[in-house]
Amino acid sequence: MQNKVAESKLALPVTALYATTVWLLGGLVMQQWWLQFGCFALSAYLMAELNNVNALIRVYSRMVSCTFLVLSCCVCFLFPSFRGFLFQLCFIGSLFILFYGYQDKEGMGITYYAFFVMGLASMVFVQVVYLLPLLWILMLTHLQMMSWRTFFASLFGLLTPYWIGACWLVYMEDFAPLINHLRELTAFQFPFDYSTLTMSQVVSYAFLTVLAMTGIVHYIRSHQGDKIRIRMLYGLFSWIDIAVLALVALQPQHYDMLIRISIVCTAPLLGHFITLTSTRITNVAFIVMLCAAVLLTGFNLWTASSLF
Repeated sequence: MQNKVAESKLALPVTALYATTVWLLGGLVMQQWWLQFGCFALSAYLMAELNNVNALIRVYSRMVSCTFLVLSCCVCFLFPSFRGFLFQLCFIGSLFILFYGYQDKEGMGITYYAFFVMGLASMVFVQVVYLLPLLWILMLTHLQMMSWRTFFASLFGLLTPYWIGACWLVYMEDFAPLINHLRELTAFQFPFDYSTLTMSQVVSYAFLTVLAMTGIVHYIRSHQGDKIRIRMLYGLFSWIDIAVLALVALQPQHYDMLIRISIVCTAPLLGHFITLTSTRITNVAFIVMLCAAVLLTGFNLWTASSLF
């Protein structure tokens, strides 16, 4: 069952229908979440293209897109946030562009545009810059594209949206929005306050962590069949996923934004696991994961949807 589902041409259409149904039950029409749904659909399309362009799975499969859709529906309490979906779309777009620069230490243009989109993401959620040192390290070790040229291109790309925004602030003679935005980088919460998290958030985080660790351990054990480039990309997904899950634990007030990055990174890892394993244990695990995802989505719909 596991491999039949993973390699089926109907998997993505059926999953897309499931996701649309969840959105409708969550209040898409009643709450007029059309912009949020549009960003969600574009994000799913970019995840599909990310898989197709980079051949993340070495056989025909749409599991990367399917897992992204299912995991996104599990956290349906995040549906009302247009800001969150815009941030997620920018983050996926940044990775999509950045992967074109693999082993290109002269790829200043690609790096600039990738970090320009990351800069747009930081204008929505400035704390994403906490991940920049890790991303620069991964550009050096995994994408093998780091040089002094690409490093400065990344800085210029990241700052360009702020330069454009600063021109408007000069015209308005009001720099308070920019100062307040950047001031959020110093707003650390200590001791950690988990009382702000709901039961839905805690359960969803635990479920996503289990899936992420399952995908990472599986890939470490079975990556020999993939090309070196694909190994490097999955390594990048793994390190970002681990860093983001740790950051959620350390700064839970940013849960709603950070968990979206984890979904983006967990989807290909889990898709690889579902598609390229074929034992009795993994088949049972797939069924358990699928049932757990549906039950979690139902629970979160029950607690968050205006229709219930």
